[in-house]
Amino acid sequence: MKTRDGTELFVKDWGTGEPMVFVHSWALTNDIWQYQHAHFLAQGRRVVAFDRRGHGRSAQPGDGYDMDRLADDLDEVLQDRGVTNATLIGHSMGCAEIIRYLARHGSARIARVVLAAPTTPFLLHTPDNPMGVPRARFEAQWSEWRKDFARWIRDNARPFFAPDTSNAIVDWGVTMMASQSLHPVLACSEAMVTSDLRADCARIDVPVLVIHGTADASAPIALTGKRTAELIPGARFQVYDGAPHGLMVTHVERVNADITAFCG
Repeated sequence: MKTRDGTELFVKDWGTGEPMVFVHSWALTNDIWQYQHAHFLAQGRRVVAFDRRGHGRSAQPGDGYDMDRLADDLDEVLQDRGVTNATLIGHSMGCAEIIRYLARHGSARIARVVLAAPTTPFLLHTPDNPMGVPRARFEAQWSEWRKDFARWIRDNARPFFAPDTSNAIVDWGVTMMASQSLHPVLACSEAMVTSDLRADCARIDVPVLVIHGTADASAPIALTGKRTAELIPGARFQVYDGAPHGLMVTHVERVNADITAFCG
């Protein structure tokens, strides 16, 4: 499909039942959710997923990587595919896009939301966000990526997964991330770091399930998942002891079961 600003997005739309809409992680593609896609399609549900602009099989424009535009892309996918009564399911940065989407476009099309290992509500250290990470640390990381992003991916791949995750799965994840272009990766990382979604969280008016692992090295649970659940009215918070950031791959059966139970 083509967005209003002319960017072509790759969209999957499988099945005909209740729609499950997946929003993927930073620097990956919608395929990171493939074990959930297969599970819910087999249940007779409709699976809708897309590659974020600049990622995977979608186009790579030079701009449009701010959180507002990314949330608008999600809105346009839902409109283009005629999706209503949807369960929105996000991972990592995808959770931020979902939260901003709800703040900008409301919940008329949405029945419920699942946030898996979110990077929300606000990562950056500011006077009113003392738990955040100083910008200098992010700047140093971005500088490292500009020199050798591939090496950083390889060095940090194993913590994304679990100790018993197969080397084949780890290699699959490394290949997926290494295939992304550096400019969108950097721009999306800055959007993820600098977007303050605390007020957006407080406005959410649909049921929300937040799941997060205690061994998440990418988005420490105390800074992200716990705070997000506390800010969203009535949110359910499920903690996976020992689970890493990539819990939808390492804890497939539990994630699928918990989402299924939440959807009813």
